[in-house]
Amino acid sequence: MGPVKYKFTAMVERGEKFFIATCPEVPEAHGQGRTRAACLRDLAGSIQSVLEYRREEALARADAAAERTVVEVT
Repeated sequence: MGPVKYKFTAMVERGEKFFIATCPEVPEAHGQGRTRAACLRDLAGSIQSVLEYRREEALARADAAAERTVVEVT
């Protein structure tokens, strides 16, 4: 089984020199780039970083006695 992939909405705007992108589902994530493709790659990396940080923070606060398992969402 390969990695689980998720799809997020990218809101892309063209600035004077760069494309700028945000993600409504992950409002802390932002991307920019000289090309649209570069901007979207930057946004994808930002989304991944935010989600990893959120996961680490949530697990650090979780009850140590709680069962931990994995669920996949496609």
